Amino acid sequence: MAPRVLYLGDTSLDGAASYLAGVMTHSGIAFDYHASDEAFSDAWLDARYGAVILSDYPSANLTETQTQRLVEVVQGGMGLLMIGGWESFTGLGGDYGTTPLADVLPVAMQESDDRLNNSGPCVVVRDLDHPIVRDLPFDVNAPVVGGFNALQAKPQGITVLSVEMFGASRTGDRVEFRPQKTFPLLVVGRFGQGNVAAFASDVAPHWVGGLVDWGPDRIEAQAPNGPAVEVGSDYTRLFTNMIRWVASDLA
Repeated sequence: MAPRVLYLGDTSLDGAASYLAGVMTHSGIAFDYHASDEAFSDAWLDARYGAVILSDYPSANLTETQTQRLVEVVQGGMGLLMIGGWESFTGLGGDYGTTPLADVLPVAMQESDDRLNNSGPCVVVRDLDHPIVRDLPFDVNAPVVGGFNALQAKPQGITVLSVEMFGASRTGDRVEFRPQKTFPLLVVGRFGQGNVAAFASDVAPHWVGGLVDWGPDRIEAQAPNGPAVEVGSDYTRLFTNMIRWVASDLA
């Protein structure tokens, strides 16, 4: 049986969390969900989850003791995935860079606001093959995101995906795209016995951008007690693979 996942954040199940919760329901991943304004519970770390997902779940929700225990549980084998947003990484209220989880994640975080928005395309680029991205068509149909947290991969981190920012201008009938900066988008690694991953953009609008529609087929996904969302089939595969890999359920 696939391990159960603890999903924390993304505001609420009737809001942004409906996307990832819908994807997990569609893909048969069992999970428990708690909203962004719910304080962390000691009991969650006694439940033997395969992985915990922190997505727009502020570090202030955890006590220092709870954060240290989470570190120890990941070191013992539970997976950890952090997904970007205003209250992820440093963000505008995430503030994870000053907690012990900064040692767990495979990325280095900025000391101040790390949010980056771009009016031009932010193209997702595959840097290397990995079970999370295997057989996904990044080369022939590159998706775009709308924004992300600016991170730096640690030396031991493996950058699977990057995001390349472009500026765009138009002269007559000609459109010119100017490359600007490139940042890590998906970085993975190990901490003790646990798989860890950092995805710098969001899973839900608006930062997710066109990535939410990526794929040739439309998927209607709906979590119990959540609204239905319509997403792309390759978007669904990407986040499903990401969660399963972190939970040690994808080789």
